Amino acid sequence: MQTSASSAVFVAAPARIVAEKEMGGKLLRWWDENRRVLPWRALPGRAPDPYAVWLSEIMLQQTTVASVMGYFGKFMTRWPDIEALAQAPLEEILAAWAGLGYYARARNLHACAREVVRRYSGRFPQSPQELMTLPGVGPYTAAAIAAIAFDRPCVARDGNVERVVSRLFAVKEPPVRSKKIIDVHAGSFLSLERPGDFAQALMDLGATVCAPRAPVCGRCPLAGDCEALRAGAQSSFPVKAEKPVRPHRRGAVFVLVRGDEVLLRRRPAKGLLGGMSEFPSTPLTHDLSPRAAMAHAPARTAWRRLDGCVRHVFTHFSLDLTVFLSRETEDRKFEVPKGCRWASVARLRDEGLPRLMQKAAVHAELTPV
Repeated sequence: MQTSASSAVFVAAPARIVAEKEMGGKLLRWWDENRRVLPWRALPGRAPDPYAVWLSEIMLQQTTVASVMGYFGKFMTRWPDIEALAQAPLEEILAAWAGLGYYARARNLHACAREVVRRYSGRFPQSPQELMTLPGVGPYTAAAIAAIAFDRPCVARDGNVERVVSRLFAVKEPPVRSKKIIDVHAGSFLSLERPGDFAQALMDLGATVCAPRAPVCGRCPLAGDCEALRAGAQSSFPVKAEKPVRPHRRGAVFVLVRGDEVLLRRRPAKGLLGGMSEFPSTPLTHDLSPRAAMAHAPARTAWRRLDGCVRHVFTHFSLDLTVFLSRETEDRKFEVPKGCRWASVARLRDEGLPRLMQKAAVHAELTPV
């Protein structure tokens, strides 16, 4: 019996290997007919632009394709190559990034551009190992750039790829605990002839067919190979990990108006919303009641607490932000506190305020931003 069982395993393994190699071909044939047209993606027969690939991958971290579309075009028009981006002031990049979120990415974008110009004369390194030495480039981003821009045989594992592979092979652990297993499975049918196309095809399959809640299995080129579909359990994969409880905090922002100007300051370069312009606020990583928040007001004046609050969700916590408003009058004038400046209300859009502060401006009934 033992010999028979061993033989069964031995016989089944090569068949699976052959099936996995065929999967790569089926995926690429599907992609040749169904590929998404994206502004950063090279057209068939054209060489990819490593700068565009890198810029899009940084923007797409923790963000959707729809959110990135307008920003990518704006950046490419304003800074068409990495030398132009490296020479730009960080403040301009942060302002252009405003609204896209996760602002450390913008700071790393600028730092990375300068490193590529300084260390590599403006040409991106091609290996994932070298790419990972650059600011803001982690394992996934390095693999994606190496594969898509330079046709290196790398597994670029984003959320779409994790979902597709988890279903194809019925991976029984959540992706957070099965990254190496998913990499091995994805590598088992990776096309060595077209690794860049393979990486994009797997991403597109997850984005357009193998969707999180309603996979369209009838349109999937790999439906016949999918273990989850075979078991009728495709919606059960990827296995979900328990979500940690997101803490809730309170804070306040102080909107000080002088004629057609409003008081702004720049946040510290590192940390939450680093380097961004803001209305003076309490420390946003602390839970402060409105009463306690007054200790952080930028001026001693009569502050009016506005009804309601601004609600915002960060990656690791949610926030209720109370808005306090005060206006300068003839008999009540303010000195500019250290580190602050007056900015035109009419040109707040040009200040590149983060989304949280845009909400505060609307709440205070300043010009829409």
